[in-house]
Amino acid sequence: MEETRPVTPAGRRIVAAAEELFYDHGITAVGVDLIAERSGVTKRTLYNQFGSKDHLVAACLTERDQRWRILVRAAVDSTATPAEAVTAPFEALRTWSGTNARGCAFINALAELPDPSHPAHRVAAGQKRWLRNLFEELAAMAGCPHPGTLATRLLLLHEGALATQPLALDTLPDCVDLARDLVRAALPTDRHRASGGRTQQVGASGSH
Repeated sequence: MEETRPVTPAGRRIVAAAEELFYDHGITAVGVDLIAERSGVTKRTLYNQFGSKDHLVAACLTERDQRWRILVRAAVDSTATPAEAVTAPFEALRTWSGTNARGCAFINALAELPDPSHPAHRVAAGQKRWLRNLFEELAAMAGCPHPGTLATRLLLLHEGALATQPLALDTLPDCVDLARDLVRAALPTDRHRASGGRTQQVGASGSH
């Protein structure tokens, strides 16, 4: 188990600067010198806080992942029925995409860091597994007979919307419609109009 260092105010500045630089320019293209300069710290402070660039990348993705999960859970909690909750992550994506024009940072990280043992690769892969597990959990709570199958299909749609985002094709509305169609087709007829049964603490068991 890796040791977790307490994050200081300087560490938070480093993460904020590094996350922006990694997202805008790519992980491999950004060096620690630029990150230190942008965050107003020395390289020694950076290494004292995170140990290595690899662990800094992981810290940035973890911070991003936490923000995404909070947004998704809020979207789930705001739905009126369990069936609506299944596609709530797509609604969260509408908000998320407004300030993330270069697509998915986790997909980008997986492309740049293919080694499964890399700490940042593990965070990015864990984020995708969490979302797939959340779709399955929500589908099961809505009464879907085959929640795992539906979850995989919804994840494919969700990731497709993210992957095509930099192309400015505006695929998200179609993906949302397709996701709702998949849910309607997967659920028994008497569940389509079901209400109540709020989804509490969803996704709480998902982890990296």
